[in-house]
Amino acid sequence: MSKSTINTFPLGHRPVHRLGYGAMQLAGPGVFGPPKDHDAAVAVLREAVESGVDHIDTSDFYGPHITNQIIREALHPYRDDLVIVTKLGAVRGEDASWLPAMEPEDLRRGVHDNLRNLGLDVLDVVNVRIMGNIHAPAEGSIEKQVTALAGLQREGLVRHIGLSNVTAAQIAEAQGIVEIVCVQNHYNLVHREDDTLIDDLASQGIAYVPFFPLGGFTPIQSSVLSTVAQTIGATPMQVALAWLLHRAPNILLIPGTSSLTHLRENLQAADLTLPDAVLAELDAIGEAHGEH
Repeated sequence: MSKSTINTFPLGHRPVHRLGYGAMQLAGPGVFGPPKDHDAAVAVLREAVESGVDHIDTSDFYGPHITNQIIREALHPYRDDLVIVTKLGAVRGEDASWLPAMEPEDLRRGVHDNLRNLGLDVLDVVNVRIMGNIHAPAEGSIEKQVTALAGLQREGLVRHIGLSNVTAAQIAEAQGIVEIVCVQNHYNLVHREDDTLIDDLASQGIAYVPFFPLGGFTPIQSSVLSTVAQTIGATPMQVALAWLLHRAPNILLIPGTSSLTHLRENLQAADLTLPDAVLAELDAIGEAHGEH
């Protein structure tokens, strides 16, 4: 991937390629425990970076700890241009449950866990993940969490701060406390509730990183998507990623996989050109789902 301005967008203090990598799938089933193939996980990370990926999204609650430890094993010492983004806001129970960890002391502990397991002295970007309605945001003040993270930033442990699973009002509240460099919310070809928010963030130069860009645990299924993909000689998932890249210049993608084959397919989406007629067909998918 060439690092042109068209293919990059600022994330914190440096531009990154708009197609990055999400490390969640490097852990075991349910994002818990070790991967079934440790060596394959290491190989995927190394090939991603060698292919030009310079934005990796992770969290110490993936595994827990395991994904970050694999990243460290595969990539440390890290390339100077690699931006590793992590997130706080939960811990894992022994039964693999996801438990909220939103108090200031939880966030401090989370920062130190990420630093230790990634082998870093400072974290490039930390997103505070608001629990909300699990995969949808819910209104409510996030002042306490953002203030705590801003304190960790002043200590020099965090360079930049982002938010995840938040509303426009919560973003505005956070911006009154500290600079916000990115927002991670649920968004994809069929789940379009953040259309207005994406455009607003683009006007502010703030990155928008959709989670579940391919539908998450229930992959996007659409006859229109399948037909379009067949017509232009791509896979449906490549088309779904390419549509997101066309949607707005501030969208950064972090599709995850534990497969070298899928990694290569995902990265090829950055070079996929979608004609206007195809874009119109794909846009209509979101409208048909009543969320546009």
